[in-house]
Amino acid sequence: MRVALRLPATARAGRAIAGVLVLLGLVAFLPAHAARADNPIIQTIYTADPAPLVHNGRVYLYTGHDEDGSTWFTMKEWRVWSSTDMVNWTDHGSPLSLTTFSWAKSDAWAGQAIRRNGKFYWYVPTTNRATGRMAIGVAVSDSPTGPFKDALGRPLVENGEIDPTVFIDDDGQAYLYWGNPNLWYVKLNADMISYSGSATQIPLTTAGFGTRTGDANRPTLFEEGPWVYKRNGLYYIVFAAKCCSEFIAYSTATSPTGPWTYRGTIMPTQGSSFTNHVGIVDYQGGSYFFYHNGALTGGGGFTRSVAVEKFTYGSGGTIPTINMTTSGAPQVGTLNPYVRQEAETIAWASGVETETSSEGGMNVGWIENGDYVKVKGVAFGAGARTFTARVAAASSGGRLELRLDGVNGAAAGTCTVPGTGGWQTWTTVSCSVTGATGTRDLYLKFTGGSGYLFNVDWWQFS
Repeated sequence: MRVALRLPATARAGRAIAGVLVLLGLVAFLPAHAARADNPIIQTIYTADPAPLVHNGRVYLYTGHDEDGSTWFTMKEWRVWSSTDMVNWTDHGSPLSLTTFSWAKSDAWAGQAIRRNGKFYWYVPTTNRATGRMAIGVAVSDSPTGPFKDALGRPLVENGEIDPTVFIDDDGQAYLYWGNPNLWYVKLNADMISYSGSATQIPLTTAGFGTRTGDANRPTLFEEGPWVYKRNGLYYIVFAAKCCSEFIAYSTATSPTGPWTYRGTIMPTQGSSFTNHVGIVDYQGGSYFFYHNGALTGGGGFTRSVAVEKFTYGSGGTIPTINMTTSGAPQVGTLNPYVRQEAETIAWASGVETETSSEGGMNVGWIENGDYVKVKGVAFGAGARTFTARVAAASSGGRLELRLDGVNGAAAGTCTVPGTGGWQTWTTVSCSVTGATGTRDLYLKFTGGSGYLFNVDWWQFS
């Protein structure tokens, strides 16, 4: 992650300037030892406020994006990632930003997406330019990865409060909840972009949301970031508690509108971010708890990163205490190297970033000597013989080394990447492979001269 400097994807002419800044030591890098960890799950940018969605056998993860060097919640866009194995995450870029909403001024904060009737609805809070208050907008897309468009041309609801979560009950009734310092809900209509009745305030009682001490204006623990779902007939509302620093707590009910019963702490106060935000899903027989912290280099309360843990519900549907780890969730299955894999499918990365590719999707770029990408649990089977990658380089290029089980692990092959005349002028390179058998962690290690070397769009073994 280039913590001190980020150039827009269109500013390739600025690479030379960036190189000077690198030499001046103004760009921070992740240490090599970080490769031992798989949490946080995104390392190419700072991410916050995770909202997972399971669809067609994949987990889609919707996040906010903390700008590098932020000293406030400086957020201009939302991002999407996806995975089939909970460890290798594909970057789908930013299909939704402040500019999507003509009425939005600032603050691309915590939202959630949901699918209904073949469309995807993404509810997000942002500041209304006309009123200066926080409002909830809704964007819609035919695809979980966008692009999304403003469904209304105006806020869906507006009362100055934030952090929407959306839930569809078994009877088809959809609910939108949000709030800080209060907690509200509306009953969404089947079109998901309008609602019946008016906003209803949920009573924040100590029986329902725990007791806060030392703040007469906030008698309960509820702070912000509600996440509502139903499991085995029980309704859950998981939320960021107290402030500051926040911890994650939860309450349950037998109705989507309460009354709620406080059940206790899930994730105690920990990590280097004074906020936290949760998203919970079941996937492939496991339960997963997404959150954020400030664990990456340069991270903190305004430069956060999303992480995930696997957990098991207790008797009666209780949620256990979950602590932050650097190991993260275990891999579900393996990754198939014999089909095209996007280069931006990453378990861990050092140095690189991603950008929009001229051939569709995203590509890995900003590659310098010694940078690498880790792909976890690659099932080579009896053995790979050839490696092919789609690459581009406005410079003289470099080398793409294939390493097994470590950035300096056994060398399985090396592809030479030539200059192609442009950072989006693509060509395909191939090289022979030896020793890639069984299930291994694959490291794409990038080597060469000084400055930026080349971009990688996709790769495949045969």
